[in-house]
Amino acid sequence: MHPALSVIMFTTLSGAGYGLAAMLGLGLLDPASWATKTAHVVALGLISAGLLSSTLHLGNPQRAWRAFSQWRSSWLSREGVLAILTFVPVLLNAINSIFIDIFIASTGLIAAMLSVATVYCTAMIYASLKSVDAWNTRLTPACYILFSLASGAVLASVFASFGAGSYPLLPLLGIFLLGAAWFAKWRWRSRLANGSSLSTPESATGLGHIGSVRLLERPHVNENYLTREMGFQVARKHAAKLATIAYLFGFWVPAALLLASALLFAEALAGSVLLTTLGLVALMAGIVTERWLFFAEAKHAVMNYYGG
Repeated sequence: MHPALSVIMFTTLSGAGYGLAAMLGLGLLDPASWATKTAHVVALGLISAGLLSSTLHLGNPQRAWRAFSQWRSSWLSREGVLAILTFVPVLLNAINSIFIDIFIASTGLIAAMLSVATVYCTAMIYASLKSVDAWNTRLTPACYILFSLASGAVLASVFASFGAGSYPLLPLLGIFLLGAAWFAKWRWRSRLANGSSLSTPESATGLGHIGSVRLLERPHVNENYLTREMGFQVARKHAAKLATIAYLFGFWVPAALLLASALLFAEALAGSVLLTTLGLVALMAGIVTERWLFFAEAKHAVMNYYGG
């Protein structure tokens, strides 16, 4: 599948935003701290930026509002509806922190639950597609949710290092969530590498009972929408290198930096701020690389008709 930059940025930014909103909703940061107030603004900003970037790949962005009407059958519509609903408790949490210096557990818990549910709907847009074997697995929503929570925990660790509390609990929680996320991703990639495609030229054409099917001539001489959007191919050796980069910058580097920060600095010091910030930068680079591979390595069943 073609790895559209807008979708990659949408899933990365909004995932981090919802993850941070979940950490704030669990009350892991001091609501009276200026760093926590800033964290609320950042969470709302990331969620908004992610949702806005998702409209860039629409043919008619002005008609995006129509997606909300199909919530009974469409995961995309459910994601949109939940995204709007989630804004309410997340915004209330921000108002309570910024203007009143308080945290209300019930509102925070609702915000955390809706944040996770929204990310789940985002993942199910891909996991529900039986035409893409790589995505059609329970591991897809597991990866999305865990990466969202992990990036949120690392983001929260940065604000905690500025004096927002729960330090070094948040860095340790971030390491745990990073390990869980990349373990799920390792399972996902193992399934992709070892699994056989459910859709083959034989099953796609219905001629498998006769024998093996081979392509004599492509249905289109020139490139078209299907070959551009669903026929993207990445060389196996390049995919392996990028996967190594994703694991390195997405797990090992941030985990080491967070661990060093938690062990060396018990309080909010300049060293802990630097280490957690560098860990966040590395993590974002790793997740963007992972998300690019998520699309680039996925094969759509329609490419059976093009010799893919």
